[in-house]
Amino acid sequence: MSLRAAIHLVLHAAVPALLAWLFWRDRFGRAWMLMLAGWLIDLDHLLADPVYAPDRCSIGFHPLHTTPAIAAYGLMTLPRKTRLLGIGLLVHVALDAVDCLWMRCA
Repeated sequence: MSLRAAIHLVLHAAVPALLAWLFWRDRFGRAWMLMLAGWLIDLDHLLADPVYAPDRCSIGFHPLHTTPAIAAYGLMTLPRKTRLLGIGLLVHVALDAVDCLWMRCA
């Protein structure tokens, strides 16, 4: 595993943890777990061949990483019941976008 890939995976856990600690400290565990559920959108990688390609940008390629899906995640932040999951999904996509930029610069 490349350093970029390792950092990318760590950030997918660390950024939601930091957000949960900063904004939902009184219910940190629940907030962190709901935001970590944003990893569920990576199930769409199972539709690709190969499933994992370290040099492929997932934004715009995988169905759950497209603009309509991202808009739906934004809407999920409006109702209180889905807010944390929506934030987790948006954080996930944002980190994937950063990874795409990192790939282009490398």
